[in-house]
Amino acid sequence: MYKKSLSAAVGAMALLGSLAFAAPAQAGGYCPDPGTAKLSVLHGVPGLTVDVWVDGKLTLDNFTPGTLAGPLDVSAGDHKIAITGADATSADNPVIGPVKVDLKAGRDYTAVAHLNADGEPTATLFRNDTKPAPEGKGKLTVRHVAAAPAVDVLAGGTAVIEGLENPDQKKLTLDAGTVEASVAAAGSTEALIGPAPVTVTAGENTIVYAWGSLADNNLALAVQVVKSQNHDN
Repeated sequence: MYKKSLSAAVGAMALLGSLAFAAPAQAGGYCPDPGTAKLSVLHGVPGLTVDVWVDGKLTLDNFTPGTLAGPLDVSAGDHKIAITGADATSADNPVIGPVKVDLKAGRDYTAVAHLNADGEPTATLFRNDTKPAPEGKGKLTVRHVAAAPAVDVLAGGTAVIEGLENPDQKKLTLDAGTVEASVAAAGSTEALIGPAPVTVTAGENTIVYAWGSLADNNLALAVQVVKSQNHDN
């Protein structure tokens, strides 16, 4: 039987002066500070506790699977992210990366350490949609970052996203409310993950990640909520 769980743990990210990290955004809509971007990090590699290094500096220590850290304000520009085994003394021997990322000022990102479709560790940087939805509606973004073939995403037993492949994403605009979401193999309605309640809130982008490994029977969901900005980014 496949694991059917909803993992939305939130961790703490250390501040690095060399990267000009600032205070987290306040709840609700926000207007980004000039010269900064927002960055969250999701650990989606099962069974591996890691350290995360940014520009050679230890940023996340003993980061556990299913954990989401951030968002924090990060200086815009190029940064290098490397992921090592736990308690490494440097970023010199990463298990993932190093990955060079170019963060644009005023944008919101999530860096995900995960498995590719073949089960190999990798990393993907996603830009998060922060544009407001129509009044009374919210956004639902689904990201496939699991070691699994293409999947369908079902709401109430009906496929609303079809043929989603790793590491792609699909976005929907929905009425605010709670959706019973599940993930099935493409063309099937037999749930591999879920069903699990996912709340779509007006003015927010609810991001659902399918992560883990189909072969190892540890598929799971992680959820991130991103606020709309007060203006387009």
